[in-house]
Amino acid sequence: MHHRNFTAVALLTWGLVYAAVMIVSAAPARGETANAGPEAFNNNCRTCHSAKAGDNRLGPSLNKVIGRKAGTAPGYSNYSQGLKSSGIVWDETTLDKFITNPDAVVPNNNMKPFKGISDATVRAKIIAFLKSQS
Repeated sequence: MHHRNFTAVALLTWGLVYAAVMIVSAAPARGETANAGPEAFNNNCRTCHSAKAGDNRLGPSLNKVIGRKAGTAPGYSNYSQGLKSSGIVWDETTLDKFITNPDAVVPNNNMKPFKGISDATVRAKIIAFLKSQS
């Protein structure tokens, strides 16, 4: 009887340990999750944009871009006429469309040579990062 209980306990323990290892190994590393947005932004946007307030570069600062009317970043004056007159107020949906294909959303914009990001996961990380800066 004791042998049967020992075997059951051993199997149950092994199963719990195995399940815990599988859960931990499947979860992204803590730093990986925390850095996904900034890394996606840096890899795709940082050449021309900053997320710091007032840090305008070739493109405007994207700090607090969510909820901002297109073509109105403080201190930035190199907007295309198309973007300034677009009437767009940036939200997650509009940013996603614009990041996918800027020319389809605002023809004749100044985002050249940027053609867009086709990967929805990368776009989502960038938008989540921008949202965290707003």
